[in-house]
Amino acid sequence: MGSTDAPSTTYQLLDLYRAMRRVRETEERLAALFADGEIPGFIHLAIGQEAVSVGIAAALDEHDTLASNHRGHGHAIAKGLDLDRFFLELFGRRDGHCRGRGGSMHVADLSMGMLGANGIVGAGLPIAVGSALAHKLRGTGHIAAVFFGDGALGEGVVHESFNLAQLWKLPVLFVCENNGWSEFTETARLIATDPQRMAAAYQMRTCKVDGNDVVAVAAAARTEVAQVRAGEGPCLIECQTKRVRGHFEGDPQKYRDAGDIAVAAHDDPLLRCEAQLIAVGTAQRTIDEIKTETKIRVDAAVANARAGAQPAPLDAFADVYSPEREPVS
Repeated sequence: MGSTDAPSTTYQLLDLYRAMRRVRETEERLAALFADGEIPGFIHLAIGQEAVSVGIAAALDEHDTLASNHRGHGHAIAKGLDLDRFFLELFGRRDGHCRGRGGSMHVADLSMGMLGANGIVGAGLPIAVGSALAHKLRGTGHIAAVFFGDGALGEGVVHESFNLAQLWKLPVLFVCENNGWSEFTETARLIATDPQRMAAAYQMRTCKVDGNDVVAVAAAARTEVAQVRAGEGPCLIECQTKRVRGHFEGDPQKYRDAGDIAVAAHDDPLLRCEAQLIAVGTAQRTIDEIKTETKIRVDAAVANARAGAQPAPLDAFADVYSPEREPVS
């Protein structure tokens, strides 16, 4: 999605809803495919957190860069990655975004500004800072954004990234998806501070938003991205949301109170957006049509992925080293 004004019109709100529905349908389908053994490796779903990825991406342009984390399907899709190639990648097929070598936790497409998801907690922050430095040195006018969870706040690289970004006034937007959990432990039991105070310690601009309200996220993102792009230095947006699924798909969540899971599932960003659409006069038929269209599109992407070619063994050696160049005389 390209840069837009705050979602003040029905058309813009429908765009946000359509994007969230695409992410939700994709992840629900991945859950079923993984349970059936069709998706290799592990997957980490962000069902219930779609308003964050979609709301932030709505403020970015196609040349802005984005770094993600292990729970990054929504980030990649919201940034505009092709759905067919996305499913091909998760199926491990040759025509996937990374030729089937990246899988769920390492989806990347530099042509779309997607610097990649990352299986290492907090590792996307220094990647985004490096990208922001490149944008600044080249004078592109573009920015870098990075998604990370509240569980990453205990990583030293977060402090290093905040410090360099603020010290050098880099065009980077830090987005903390605060869902309350760090793997199997409540983050409050692990972290002695919070995202706002940590960023403020480096004199960075911060804001906090309801991460389950896509309108609020998109509006905050538009405001902060404009300031970052104008050269006013980095910013942290803390999006308070809720983790519905477990840390990984198949996690029984025995460490978690069943009532907490029910509350998280009830505060559904898609249902909230549907209510907002109805409130501005959108017909239920229109919402239902978007659901049907999205399901058909995901069905087609899955069918295409199942029929996709397997990677050749030698593909594993590609892109490991830069091509050799003749020495300059």
